[in-house]
Amino acid sequence: MNDILGLAGAAAALGIGMLIGLERERHKGRGDSRACAGLRTFAITALLGYVAMQVGGGLLVGIMAICLAVLVSAAYWRSLGTDPGVTSEVALFTVLVLGALCGTAPELAIAIGVVVAGLLTYRQKLHHFARSQLTEAEMRDGLVLLVAALVVLPLAPDRFIGPYAAINLRTICTLTVLLMAVGAIGHVAVRNLGVRYGYTVSAIASGFASSIVTIASMGHLATKEPDNVKILSAAAMLSNLATVTQVGLILGAVDIGLLRHMWGPLLCGLAATALYGLGLMFPNPASGTHQPIKVGGAFNLKLALGLALAMTGITFLSSMVLSHFGEVGVMVTATLTGFADAHSSTASIASLAKAGLLPFDAIAEPVLIAVSSNSLSKCLVAWVSGGRRFAAYVIPGQVLLTLAMWAGILLH
Repeated sequence: MNDILGLAGAAAALGIGMLIGLERERHKGRGDSRACAGLRTFAITALLGYVAMQVGGGLLVGIMAICLAVLVSAAYWRSLGTDPGVTSEVALFTVLVLGALCGTAPELAIAIGVVVAGLLTYRQKLHHFARSQLTEAEMRDGLVLLVAALVVLPLAPDRFIGPYAAINLRTICTLTVLLMAVGAIGHVAVRNLGVRYGYTVSAIASGFASSIVTIASMGHLATKEPDNVKILSAAAMLSNLATVTQVGLILGAVDIGLLRHMWGPLLCGLAATALYGLGLMFPNPASGTHQPIKVGGAFNLKLALGLALAMTGITFLSSMVLSHFGEVGVMVTATLTGFADAHSSTASIASLAKAGLLPFDAIAEPVLIAVSSNSLSKCLVAWVSGGRRFAAYVIPGQVLLTLAMWAGILLH
């Protein structure tokens, strides 16, 4: 059995070395100016790392790395005049380490090897993206998202604190990162899909930040472009896909068990919204409706932070009302806060359930009350921002969405 595992590790190391070596072989050049390492060098280096780890452990791998550093340094200085880059040299060290890793975690080594090969293969496209397509605002937002996801989130304590034990910093950070990540994904989708479906895709992406703001924006555009009111109404309605989806994501992020009591309303809400929105979109609207919504950064950091703070306050208020008035107090809180944002109410209700202050099977009604009051708020916004014609398309859709979600309770 050990012999089989050993052969599998050696085969994984050889595969990694050959994969990265093939990519480097295609770019090493010919003649006296060719690079120092190609297919054979990378394959042998990977096997060297594997054998060194099996024979002498980490110490021998370190000695081999030092020897390799001497050889690579000599080759680098020899080619400094023609190729000042160090990509191949760094890739060679990576292959040595990955070969050594194949002895204990071959799956991880293979996955990292594939990623490295991909980064090397798409060098030109990555350079073009970084230099020509990525804006300063997008770069800033990307760094903020990485810091929040990789630094702040792991450091946030996962325990309930506060007078009513209703606030969990890990949950708050998770929801904030989730909001920023989904907004960034939507932003990338808009950039890649082009202008044909710009309104719809942008509305869905913006809906993850605030569907009410998105509907107001579509209504404002409808007053300026009355010929496009139907496609703008469809985009406004489809922004509710983000609302319903995020309700599910929030429940799952807090506790996956909460979804067992909400899958019916969520599926019915998604289906009703999609059918109504697509019904407005097709047949194809008139020309001139494919202008994209101008976007700045990848996501709205202020909205993400605002949602986190609002969720914190609402969670504390809900737990306090629940403590004094029972589950009836949660219904009242969900109704009032849902007018501004269904996400915060959903997050606070889910946090109460996870903390044991509310039964899991009692979350459906307060969540749907929050969604219903949020739909009423959207109807008012549609009427004020887009006028009677815009509201005539949006209000029936909001009513259909709300009724469908309430009907979804019957599926349980």
